[in-house]
Formats: sequence, C-alpha cells, structure tokens
Amino acid sequence: MYKVRKFLNTDAEVVAQLIAKTMRTTNIKDYSIEFIEKDLQSLKANDLIERAKQFHCYVIENSDDGVIIGVGSIGPFWGSKTESSLFNIFVDPEYQGNGLGKMIINTLEMDEYFLRASRIEIPASKTALPFYQKMGYDFKNGIDEVDSEELYRLEKFNSDKVNTIK
Repeated sequence: MYKVRKFLNTDAEVVAQLIAKTMRTTNIKDYSIEFIEKDLQSLKANDLIERAKQFHCYVIENSDDGVIIGVGSIGPFWGSKTESSLFNIFVDPEYQGNGLGKMIINTLEMDEYFLRASRIEIPASKTALPFYQKMGYDFKNGIDEVDSEELYRLEKFNSDKVNTIK
C-alpha cells in the first residue's frame, strides 16, 4: 500500500537520493552519465527545499516502512496565474510499473495549481515521454523534438478552464 503526502523539508535528502538513483538507473538509457551528473548538480537537497517554497511538492511513501518511493511537484509556469508546470516527477526504479507515476500525476492534477490553470506544461525527459503521453500530455506547439536542454516540452489543457476563458 502507498500513501501520498506533502513534501517536508526533512524529506529533502532522501528525495535527492531517490532522484539521483532514478536518473542513474532509468534515465541512463537515454542520456549520458555526464549529462545526468550535470543535471543532478541542481537537484540536491537544498535545491529541493528552495523549490518547495515556490511549488507544491508531494511524496509517495511505502505504507509498510515509510520509505519515500516517489516524488512530484507542481507550480506556476513562470509566475503565471493561468498556467502551471509539473516538475521533478520520479519513481524509485524498483517500484516503476506499479501505477505510482499515475498516482503522482493524479495527485498533481488535483492540486490548486492545476485546477486554476488553463494550460499545464511539463519538461519531459526522453525516458518519460511515453508515460506522459499516456497521461494525456502532448507536444507543445506540435514540436516533437527535444530542446537545448534535451527535454520535450509537453502540455495539457485543462478543459474546465479553457472553456471558461473568453
């Protein structure tokens, strides 16, 4: 059984280790170790604590032992009130394929940053692209190539909000 809860600053070190483990194990199929290690320089515990001040961050715990096995965040898209972004969605490689990624997305899509937004963007790794597409995210502006950060820019429109915007 799994439990989703808000990220606490005391989770930062464990979450940073989870992200590093996931990138080094899962993302290594699509990125060089040099690329991953460079990316991890901005995903340390202190970075996560700073980001949590601006975003709503959630973790998934294994209910049996309380170990954090997943993480995800949502926040305003460059300070926008009508657009949001998803960030740092990772599931421990040992637990991938068990619906935890979907659990994180579902949690983020119930968050106030999602509910208030007409458009939600996600910078997606090559590795995660098929998963996000399965969750209803599509290429931003139809651009199906990675950008200078080696990420796909995906988006989803919140139909509840899009229909109310004049």
